[in-house]
Amino acid sequence: MPSRTEDSQIKVLLLDIEGTTTPVDFVYKTLFPYANRKVEGFLLEHSREVEVQAVLTELAAQQQGDEREGLRPPAWNQGTEEARLRSTIAYVHWLMTRDSKCTPLKALQGKIWQLGYTNGELHGEVYADVPPAFARWRRQGREICIYSSGSMLAQQLLFRSSVAGDLTAHISAFYDTAIGAKTESESYRRIAKSRDRAESEVLFISDALKEIEAARLAGLHAALCVRDPTGATDEGDRSINTFDEIMPE
Repeated sequence: MPSRTEDSQIKVLLLDIEGTTTPVDFVYKTLFPYANRKVEGFLLEHSREVEVQAVLTELAAQQQGDEREGLRPPAWNQGTEEARLRSTIAYVHWLMTRDSKCTPLKALQGKIWQLGYTNGELHGEVYADVPPAFARWRRQGREICIYSSGSMLAQQLLFRSSVAGDLTAHISAFYDTAIGAKTESESYRRIAKSRDRAESEVLFISDALKEIEAARLAGLHAALCVRDPTGATDEGDRSINTFDEIMPE
């Protein structure tokens, strides 16, 4: 994390979601179970839509890749349309059980959550310090960007439907694994380049140490977010417990 004297150097705040802006329990106890319950009904109703068909094609390719890697996913039935759909449903449940970060799964989950947000069954959750931090950083002239393994659609829905109101007006860009894995340094270089910024002008905040290490190797500043103040970390003054610690006024 930059020192107070280096704060002026930071032009972009790049934020993780799970455990950083949003409680882990919301993701694992609300969003994931919701998608798990709704996936069968969603696919039975929407599988012929063009965008959903594109995701299903990517899932089929992902399943073949998992087989080649010896991961033993559920078998894929190439018979009738219904058989293929049932195979897809079984495979999606398998991926969810493994907490897979693969892009087509995240795209499908985003579409399922979209219906939940639209019909009022879901409302995005953020930590109490997030809205005032967003407003503060924007007043300071800094950009806020989100980088999560969840799809860009899922990210947008969460912040748009936040219990604190629509926070998307504060956010300049959303990034998902289409730009690269969060544990790969090159992903962070691509993000900095897309913002037309030097790596040293970006501060990445996440609760995942491997992501922090990848960002630092790319030349970004990075701070480990430890929302539980009793959590053990050897990050010292390079970790935070609240966004109140980042660029205070």
